[in-house]
Amino acid sequence: MIKKLVRRIQFIMLEIGNYILKLTGRVPLHHYRRFVYRLFGLRIGSGSTIHMGAVFYKAKNIKIGRDTIIGENAVFDGREKIIIGDHVDLASEVMIYNSEHDVHSSDFSAISAPVKINDYVFIGPRAIILPGVTLGKGAVIAAGAVVTKDVSDFKIVAGVPAKEIGERKNTDPHYKLGRAAWFR
Repeated sequence: MIKKLVRRIQFIMLEIGNYILKLTGRVPLHHYRRFVYRLFGLRIGSGSTIHMGAVFYKAKNIKIGRDTIIGENAVFDGREKIIIGDHVDLASEVMIYNSEHDVHSSDFSAISAPVKINDYVFIGPRAIILPGVTLGKGAVIAAGAVVTKDVSDFKIVAGVPAKEIGERKNTDPHYKLGRAAWFR
């Protein structure tokens, strides 16, 4: 009985924290949002920008590298680790999930696996990254793609499920992504 009560209280506290993070994502002050995210354990590299509307679940499991841009309304499922490298550009409404239901399980249990996004990756609007995926350095994920498998360095993928459609010509990137828009 006590264990059940403790688990219930822990769940309620987690949900309250997730709600505070969701409200924080709506505040139009970049520096304030970054401050609160860090209070909740999100690790954010210097020069990185998180635009309004981003949703983080279990922020303590998420690490964002340096000079990375997170677009509006992105969703990060932190039930497992999410590691995002340096100089990564995630467009608006990108969703990164690292836990999903096992549709073949009799109890519909969860399957969880970390997601890793290496340096200089670009993910287009409304793309979805599923559990256990690693995106190689410089990979490009087209808008609306659903990535179910690893993507090699500098490969370009598109579609549902995502399939390779090309390769980046610049295999030695050194660009910077720019500065934060304070009120976005």
